[in-house]
Amino acid sequence: MLPHSWKKKRSPKLPTVQINRKAAGRLASGHPWIFRSDILDTGDAEPGDTVRVTGQNGRVLGTAHYSSTSQIALRLLSKEAVEANTAFFAERFKAAQRYRERLVANTDAYRLVHAEADGLPALIIDRYGAHFTIQTLNQGMDRATPEILAALTEQFSPAGIIARNDAAVRTHENLPRENKVLSGEVPPSIQLSMNGLAFFADLEHGQKTGIFLDQRENYEAAAKYAKGRTLDCFTSTGGFAIHMARNAQSVEGVDSSATALATASRNAEANGIANIRFREADVFEFLAGAKGRYNMIVLDPPAFAKARSQVDAAITAYKEINLRALRMLEPGGILVTCSCSHHVGETDLMGAIAQASLDAKRTVRVLERRMQAQDHPVLLTVPETLYLKCLILLME
Repeated sequence: MLPHSWKKKRSPKLPTVQINRKAAGRLASGHPWIFRSDILDTGDAEPGDTVRVTGQNGRVLGTAHYSSTSQIALRLLSKEAVEANTAFFAERFKAAQRYRERLVANTDAYRLVHAEADGLPALIIDRYGAHFTIQTLNQGMDRATPEILAALTEQFSPAGIIARNDAAVRTHENLPRENKVLSGEVPPSIQLSMNGLAFFADLEHGQKTGIFLDQRENYEAAAKYAKGRTLDCFTSTGGFAIHMARNAQSVEGVDSSATALATASRNAEANGIANIRFREADVFEFLAGAKGRYNMIVLDPPAFAKARSQVDAAITAYKEINLRALRMLEPGGILVTCSCSHHVGETDLMGAIAQASLDAKRTVRVLERRMQAQDHPVLLTVPETLYLKCLILLME
C-alpha cells in the first residue's frame, strides 16, 4: 500500500508523457526503463521533470523522471501517480535502511541506495559511517538533489554529504561531471571498519565512491582459501590483499595507481599487517614477466566492456589475463577471478576461463559462484542490477 505521506486526494499535477504498447508491456514486466523510441508524446515535459506516464488508451501507468537527451527517456519511480517530494524520498530511504539492517553486519560502510533495485533509478547513495556519498545519474535525480539531501538529513543527520558526480553516464544526460561537498564537512580521508579490519577511504577522489564496497563479502570468501604465496592483481587500496594476509604466508599486491597503492600501504599499516608487498606495475605486463608460482591469485580488473560493442574484445582480454594467471598457479592453487563488466555475463566469463584452462592444459573446478554484496541488491526483472561476477576456482 502506498505510504500515506505520498498520497493526495487528487493526483499531483504533472506533465504527461504517453508511451506505446511495447513500452507499457515492459513496465508490466517489472522493468522501469522506457526508451525514447517508444514514446508517442512528450507533452510539455521539460528536462528532469517528474511526469505522469500514460498508455495509448490514456490509462495512468505511473510516475517517472523524464530525460530530454538520454536514450532511456523515462525511468519509473512508482506505478502510482505520486509527487516525488522529500516525503517520497524519506519513505524510500527508510525502506532501504531496513533492508540493510537485515543483511549488513560487521561494517559501518555500505550501499544505502542501489538505484533501480531500491526503486530509485539513477540514484546511488553510499554510507561511510557519518558521511554519505550520492550520485545523481540522470536529469530527474539531479534536479531532485534538494529533496534527497533533506530526506537524508532528516533520517541520518550526516556529518557531511558529497556528490560523486564524476560518472561518465552523466554526459548522456547533458549534466556536468563534478565532485562537490553538498552539506557539512567531508575530510580528505575517512577511516572505516570492514569485516573487522580498518580501511581508509577518499570520498572525493577514491575508486567508485571511496572504496569497493561491492566486494566486501567476496573479500571474506576469498580469505578462507588463502595460503602460501598469494598474488592480488588490480589490488587498488588492498581489499583482497589485506583480507588474505591473515591466512597467507605472503601477499603481493599489484596495481598501476600509485595513489591507490599509497592508501593500500596505509591500510596494511593500520591493521598491523607486515606480510604484504605492494608493487606499482601494469598487471598484464607483470603477469607476462613474473617469475615463480603462487598458491593463490586474485584478478579483480576494471570493466573491460563499458559498452555492448566492446564485449568481444573484453572476452579476449578476460581469457588472456586468466590464462596468464593459470600458468602461474601451483597445482592445487586457487584462482579468484572477477568481472564488473555488466555486458559480459557469467556464462561469457566462464567460457573465456574454460578456453584459458584448455590453453594452459589445466583442469579447473568451480568452488564458488558469487556476485556483488547483498547491500547492492539484484532485481530479477531488472538484469542491469546484476553486474559483478566473482568465481573462486581450484586448479589441478
